Amino acid sequence: MTRILSYNIQTGGMHRIDKLATIIEATRADVIGLTEATNPHVAEELAKKLGMHLRLSGQAKHHKDWHVGLLSRLPIKDMQAHVRPDILTKQHLLEVTIEENNGDPLTAFVVHLTADFYKGVESNRIRRAEVQEILNIMSVRRGTPHLLMGDFNAIAPGEGLKTSTLLSYVFDPEQEYLKQYTNAIGQTELDIVTRSSIRILKAIPGNTLLSAITNSASLLYAPRAGLELLYKAGYVDCYRRVNPRTPGYTYPASSPAGRIDFIFASPELAPRLEKSHVVVKAAGVPGHEASDHLPVFAEFTSGES
Repeated sequence: MTRILSYNIQTGGMHRIDKLATIIEATRADVIGLTEATNPHVAEELAKKLGMHLRLSGQAKHHKDWHVGLLSRLPIKDMQAHVRPDILTKQHLLEVTIEENNGDPLTAFVVHLTADFYKGVESNRIRRAEVQEILNIMSVRRGTPHLLMGDFNAIAPGEGLKTSTLLSYVFDPEQEYLKQYTNAIGQTELDIVTRSSIRILKAIPGNTLLSAITNSASLLYAPRAGLELLYKAGYVDCYRRVNPRTPGYTYPASSPAGRIDFIFASPELAPRLEKSHVVVKAAGVPGHEASDHLPVFAEFTSGES
């Protein structure tokens, strides 16, 4: 068995190392893709606590340097950070090849796609360009088992977004994630996620009719560009393959409203998929106490050596 975990650890994970480590350890994951690994010291401490190897896409110099990383209890054979500053707006695509228990290689790609939802159509264009470039990079692995995981900041085709729940979370200054963000970098998330022109949306969560209309209409406006390219290329959405009807929302962790964190298996790896779920709580630690995202888990049977 090879167990995979995709985990956005929220702005570097400072002050939440123990809870992050507890959740990761409880899943018994062999390979963990980390997004928002902006603090190398936190990533190194996690690796030390878990007894794992660590690879990072780079050393962040600012809280918006959205670097990614990978932890592995399995031997790491090779790694490469693909730098495309004009296309991959959240820094780099990390490629790491590990050796599974049977000796076979498995390559994992870790990514964090752009958000910038306030840009509307432009943010969709950016994400689609990012995914196309990622597919170009991964093409050299065609014919071999590999996977792509991370925070895609997009909703899968045909899936909804509980917009009223998300807005309630974003506009609530008492949310714990705002306090954590303020403590970590000295400013609140509200000013980053929203713009003054859209704060009129604060009225929606408190109105039952507006909430129902907004949630239903999410099929029309929810950000989803880019993911369709992965499906078309034959990559398998691990969670949805195992759970065809369960929402599996991953964000925000305290009030899940949408599924934006994914593990995609290549056509060569997908037949080995056995389990997949969203980790809501582990070893007594609620997911929202460790990060504003819930991690996604996938388990694969051993390949034929």
